[in-house]
Amino acid sequence: MCNLYNLTIGPQAISEFTKAVKNAAGNLEPGKIYPDYSAPIVRTGDGSNRELVRARWGMPTPPKFLEGKKVDKGVTNVRNASSPHWRRWLGIESRCVVPASEFAEPDPASKKDGERTPNAWFALSEERPLFFFAGIWTRWTSVRKLKEGEIETDLFAFLTTEPNAIVEPIHKKAMPVILTTPEEIDAWLNAPWKDAKVLQRPLMDDKLVIVDVA
Repeated sequence: MCNLYNLTIGPQAISEFTKAVKNAAGNLEPGKIYPDYSAPIVRTGDGSNRELVRARWGMPTPPKFLEGKKVDKGVTNVRNASSPHWRRWLGIESRCVVPASEFAEPDPASKKDGERTPNAWFALSEERPLFFFAGIWTRWTSVRKLKEGEIETDLFAFLTTEPNAIVEPIHKKAMPVILTTPEEIDAWLNAPWKDAKVLQRPLMDDKLVIVDVA
């Protein structure tokens, strides 16, 4: 399960790639993004125009997993698109794309005695060009942290699928759904679910490399 990614690309490049006409996210500092961090997403806004905005990473947790808990830390990765909990957010009004330049998975096989488990970092190439996770978003009221109390905020997560041959030796269960072309982004943001769901598939093996283990 991907719970860490990195973004080193600025808002202009993101907007140009996704045809976003509004930047409500402001300047974007390059750096690592962890669960519940505020991060940029691109979604369809008013008038069918795409907008670059910020949201917190972690969609609402299914109620059955919140029994007895005061805090909902959110779900970062969504695999089962047929679940009634997630189906409500599969329409085009709730889809988004999440910009990234690389993502990480823990790599226990590379762990040295007495040291922490390192992360294997995956990217499209050594140059770490821009790509996008296929995501969903919603406006939600919940308690994310006790010290914050109840808040209303935009939340997002991205879909996962079975791993390809590059990710599978590191993480056998899943990898993020990755979009690499404007055509794929158009389909994810605009197409009916029966057409968009075909994008929930592993990225081709020759499109992904391990760029670091750290």
